[in-house]
Amino acid sequence: MAILSGKRLGPYEILSAIGAGGMGEVYRARDTRLERIVAVKILPDHLSDRAELRERFEREARTIASLNHPHICTLFDVGQLDGTDFLVMEYLEGETLAERLKKGPLPLAQVLQYAIEIADALDKAHRKGITHRDLKPGNIMLTKSGTKLLDFGLAKLRQDAAPATPLSQLPTAKEAITAQGTILGTLQYMAPEQVEGREVDARTDSFAFGVVVYEMATGKKAFDGKSSASVMAKILEVDPPPISSLQPMTPPQLDRVVKTCLQKDPDQRWQSASDLGRELTWIADSSKETAVPGAAVGSGARARRRWVWIAGLACVISAGVAGLAIWSLKPAPPAPVTRSVFSLPPGEQLAGLAQPAVALSPNGKQIVYVASQGSVQQLYLRSMDSFEARPIAGTEGASGPFFSPDGQWVGFAAGDKIKKVAIAGGPAATLATIPTALQQFSATWGTDNNIVFHGSAFGDLMRVSAAGGMPQILTTPDAKKGEFGVRWPAFLPAAKAVLYTALTGPAEAPIKLFDLRTGEQRLLIQNGANPRYSPTGHLLYAQGGTLLAAPFDLGRLEVTGAGVPVIEGVMQSAAGGAQYSLSENGSLAYIPGGNLGLRTTLVWVDRQGKEQALAAPASPSYSNPRISPDGRHAAVGNQSQVWIYDLARETLSRLTFVETQVGNNAWTSDGKRVVFQSGTPLNLFWQPADGSGKAERLATSEYRLAPGSWSPDGKLLAFIETNPSTGQDIWVLRLSDHKAEPFLRTPANEGAPQFSPDGHWLAYASDESGRWEIYVQPYPGPGGKLQISADGGREPVWNRNGRELFYRSGEKMMAVDIATQPSLSAGKPRILFEGRYRTTNASLPGYDVSPDGQRFLMVKEGEQATSTTQINVVLNWFEELKKKVPAGKK
Repeated sequence: MAILSGKRLGPYEILSAIGAGGMGEVYRARDTRLERIVAVKILPDHLSDRAELRERFEREARTIASLNHPHICTLFDVGQLDGTDFLVMEYLEGETLAERLKKGPLPLAQVLQYAIEIADALDKAHRKGITHRDLKPGNIMLTKSGTKLLDFGLAKLRQDAAPATPLSQLPTAKEAITAQGTILGTLQYMAPEQVEGREVDARTDSFAFGVVVYEMATGKKAFDGKSSASVMAKILEVDPPPISSLQPMTPPQLDRVVKTCLQKDPDQRWQSASDLGRELTWIADSSKETAVPGAAVGSGARARRRWVWIAGLACVISAGVAGLAIWSLKPAPPAPVTRSVFSLPPGEQLAGLAQPAVALSPNGKQIVYVASQGSVQQLYLRSMDSFEARPIAGTEGASGPFFSPDGQWVGFAAGDKIKKVAIAGGPAATLATIPTALQQFSATWGTDNNIVFHGSAFGDLMRVSAAGGMPQILTTPDAKKGEFGVRWPAFLPAAKAVLYTALTGPAEAPIKLFDLRTGEQRLLIQNGANPRYSPTGHLLYAQGGTLLAAPFDLGRLEVTGAGVPVIEGVMQSAAGGAQYSLSENGSLAYIPGGNLGLRTTLVWVDRQGKEQALAAPASPSYSNPRISPDGRHAAVGNQSQVWIYDLARETLSRLTFVETQVGNNAWTSDGKRVVFQSGTPLNLFWQPADGSGKAERLATSEYRLAPGSWSPDGKLLAFIETNPSTGQDIWVLRLSDHKAEPFLRTPANEGAPQFSPDGHWLAYASDESGRWEIYVQPYPGPGGKLQISADGGREPVWNRNGRELFYRSGEKMMAVDIATQPSLSAGKPRILFEGRYRTTNASLPGYDVSPDGQRFLMVKEGEQATSTTQINVVLNWFEELKKKVPAGKK
């Protein structure tokens, strides 16, 4: 965007950029005359380089400015300065309907409210002789006061400025039809007369209105396709499925309203927006009346009901005896499938989405989810018959919730501990402590009163008693088949076996079964995630944001048919975890969002928190970026391997090609090699950074190892060993003889060892005080340690000048001045900036610092994973499942 903050357009001072699109660039600005915040839209060249268009635009702008309606964005001014045409509009705070729809369909009451407001706004414009011509979710802003329609009258100018492309010459789209910034985003809301280039009028807006309401109610586009030609063909010839076929609880009247809007012939549509608005208001009022309890019915209605009741009583009694016998022999009809949306209150958002974040109780009466409010993340409990959720005390920092078989307890992970808490209330109890912080945690609670879990990105399937105790290895990854870890365990009925997903690489994750009676491992599905067994005789699992079901024979423990998609748009993280949960009585709860796909990017962040994105392509799995000693390259974990990013040339190339998982990395002091984790268990390997040689083993242990940092002379490597008896310990490897000695080996956990630039000090993290803090200790000694952090800390990294130490405290980047002469001393920790960037744990830093100490290379995760506020719940969903997929044997 060309205009920088501080520039003035007449009396309007540009403050910041808001966004850009086909109709121009929008900025937040200050009206210096009236001292108010406004939005300034800069018009693109194709609207301003022709005098007749500019004149007509100004004429239409004056007409639009006369629209005074609470649901139309007000146009304040129009102007030109130095050849730049611009509009000045009301500044709105909120999100567009298009952004909201990324989270899934809207509740019925919200659909009707927004639809009534939009219809009323259209009616106001139509009465002024103004047709919108480009009604779509991206032109509807959702604010605290309701909807606001944007961009009136501009679509017609765009159509005149750019001649239409004949249908036969339209190309096949290479990307999704809804790709941001393409004309296809508007095409899907065009009426048939627009597609064919015929005259448009207010009834054209009626068609687009129907498309928008359809999408609000279903979460799906009415007309979709892989190319512009296919979308046009559907608009001209095909009717979308009824809303009620996708949302069974939709009132038939709303189906009729939308169907009338979407008639191909304008004469068959609603002829005015006012008629449309009255019909929607009647539907909304009818829905409210249906919900009114019997006590609210008037006395006249009660009297009439009383006479009807008396008149029919004799008939009921006479038929009752005979009917009861017949009725008792008939099976009860299946309960209806109903859908609802649980929306979190303002200020709350779902959290911990890299791990399971929602769990239904076995009886389907309660739901537990992970949410954050401010800086506090914890569990919340909500009953299905309640409108409110309550935080569960003692679950601060929790993730990965799971219910006990009787539904009386909720298990979860917090830090390096597995805990449980009674839903009736009371303190949380610790069941087990793990040697390192729990990452990618998920667990399942069996009827044998054992809990099976995994607690790290890599590693084994573990088991611990629900009464507490020492975890035991249940099964390990099959290294011969390229497996490096397991995730997402789920018990089968009677605790006879455990389903889980094996990790073999970014492209494939087979679903397997571990038979608890025989110890046998069995492949069930070649590629999937989060397997769950349904009492209907199905195996459920996720693929690319879609929930699939395959018939499953519980007696033979075999899948007996192909998987069939049953629910689309289930949030699935880049790591593969899908957010859904089942109850035994047939309910389904899931977080909408679909496949999050490429969700991480590499960014520079300066000391004030200002970001600058690197040109490296987005990836699902960037981790642990480490800058080379000369500052020219960065080694970064990516798709289970180490990649090298050339910071000057902006190229990303793969370094390692090992068969097993590759983890954390560190440069040698001369910048010629990169050390990393690999193997089973994870040990230390290194490889030339220029790709001229293969990976070679550097250190071997029966326990898991992780590289820390090299001494400045390149003779020593500080690393972490994870020992079940002592936890994480810091060791130092001598390169001269490849022998290692412990530096810190205590009952506490120590991690992230970082040699100071002069090699005389070692910074590290330890939880010896009960929480992670940062310490500095002389190397090789003697001398005591000095605590650097004041309120918790992880991931220490030295400034290369040796006079400053950085670390992270939650989402805060902290800095502390360090002096080593005449003795070691530290200043007061200060906050540099705060932001949601990918972290690891105390073992290794998840970021690095530029050689001049002014910028931080960090991994930024997608915003969608951090701004979700909705849970979809489907009651009696098993009835729908049984109709879609023939079941196996239960």
